Amino acid sequence: MGILGNSGSGKTTLLDAIAGRLSGQANLLGDVYVNGCKLKKKEFHDCFSYVLQSDNLLSYLTVEETLTYTALLKLRGHSNAIIKKVKSVMLELSLCHVANHVIGGRVFGGISAGERRRVSIAAQLLQDPKIILLDEPTTGLDSMTSNQIIALLSELAHKNRIVILTIHQPRSELFKLFDRISIMTCGELVYCGGTEEMVEFFSSCGYECPEYCNPFDLYVDLTSVDTRSMDREIETYSRVQEISFSYRNSKIFNNALENIKAVKQTKQSPSIPFKSRASPNTGFKLWILIRRVTRNLSRNKTGIIMRLSQNLFYGLFVVFFLMKLNSDPSKGAVQDRIGIIYQSICALPYTGMLNAVTVYPSLRAIADQESTDGLYQKWLMFLAYVIHILPFSLVSVAIYCFFVYWTLGMFPLWGRFGCFFAVLIVPHLVGELLTLIILGVVQNPNIVNSAVALITVAGTLLGSSFLRSQEDMSEPFRWLSFFTFQKYGVEILMVNEFYGLNFTCSNGEQSSPNTTNVPCWFTQGIQYLDSTYPGAASRFVYDFLTLYIFLPALVILGLISFKIRDLIIQR
Repeated sequence: MGILGNSGSGKTTLLDAIAGRLSGQANLLGDVYVNGCKLKKKEFHDCFSYVLQSDNLLSYLTVEETLTYTALLKLRGHSNAIIKKVKSVMLELSLCHVANHVIGGRVFGGISAGERRRVSIAAQLLQDPKIILLDEPTTGLDSMTSNQIIALLSELAHKNRIVILTIHQPRSELFKLFDRISIMTCGELVYCGGTEEMVEFFSSCGYECPEYCNPFDLYVDLTSVDTRSMDREIETYSRVQEISFSYRNSKIFNNALENIKAVKQTKQSPSIPFKSRASPNTGFKLWILIRRVTRNLSRNKTGIIMRLSQNLFYGLFVVFFLMKLNSDPSKGAVQDRIGIIYQSICALPYTGMLNAVTVYPSLRAIADQESTDGLYQKWLMFLAYVIHILPFSLVSVAIYCFFVYWTLGMFPLWGRFGCFFAVLIVPHLVGELLTLIILGVVQNPNIVNSAVALITVAGTLLGSSFLRSQEDMSEPFRWLSFFTFQKYGVEILMVNEFYGLNFTCSNGEQSSPNTTNVPCWFTQGIQYLDSTYPGAASRFVYDFLTLYIFLPALVILGLISFKIRDLIIQR
């Protein structure tokens, strides 16, 4: 069955309503019956398979891998049975010849647009649905590929399935492939019946189809309202109302009402043909998502190199700028160390943010679609992504720390280096987690970039004490500083670098009036600590524990944000 109509006629809305995906369903009137049985709202996902207009697929997976991972998320059973099911679906959709080809995307080539559309359809066939809904399956395809897709859907429909699709401007050759046609305009059906009956109906209304004319184009034009001018709108709207009135008084419409009434009154109607509903448990789904995300992103060689080296590139800039730390306060020994700590704490959240903004939006789109299909909840994709980034983050930050720490000549103890690394992994992860949290509720990545940058800057101003010490802050700002990771991270790094450090003053205790050297105020690092971060050494363990509390707290906030996203989409 094909649903035709001009843009904005209500085709997709009708399909969403049938599938139980229409936003604000509390205000939706009417019922959906299958085999004379009324469907409950919770049963919609178990009855219909829905192929969306856009293909949300992971670019670096092959066709077979894409369908296998989807099958593992949908079906519960032995691996051999799942492999057999995937191969049978690929055979049915004529995908065996591209089974080992990657999907591809905008950056690099892969399978064709028509083949990607067939992969999307194949993913919905894994659960053996008896009713398949497709929203504009020929969008973005050339004429020949569109014909092939419609012919394929016609074959599926004749294998004991119901296929309902919306379509825009089908070619006349496809006319005989459809069993039934519906035409919509202004949110209502103006015709619904067989293809041969459609020609007879419009001819009886005085609109015969000329020879060599595409009946689809002609009848959609006749039932469309032209809004280019007031006169044209009134004229075309009146014509649409006349056709709609003729249809509701036609034998086709009355027969349809009688058939519906008869089926609903049948006491021994067939049962509802539900899809296969034996899905795996949540833990197994999480494991499959981790494997799928890892395999997809691990093949992005450029992405891996950038993820692992971006912190190193920044470290190179810092090292070339400072070259080597010295122990003379009059020559910047204190200032240089403060600068390294400031740059390390402030810069690493941005590299984490860039990773998330680049990679996660595509995964979010897939999670939105698959969660709507009932495969899993969105927070599972969020958790799988977080688990996947941990080794990359550890390696990236370790490279930065090793290069900067030992090249610049910071406190020469391996234990101090370990502390330096343990602290800096947190800002990097916080930047990525904070980005994921905001991506959970905000669609636009540019807004997310700005929000994370502002939050990071505000946290640095409040918590680091670089611009103003805690004692000089007003009470509200002082309390807010306790909710910034910068407060604890900076204190740890200050103690880690300055505690036990001895300075060597080249100009004695004070500079000569005839020299331009800065006075040597400190001979020991503990003196600087006591003057700027009083009591920081005694809070070392407390600061470490508090700093690491931010990671599970942000993960929990991320789970909450994706739950909020679920509620927003449902509304």
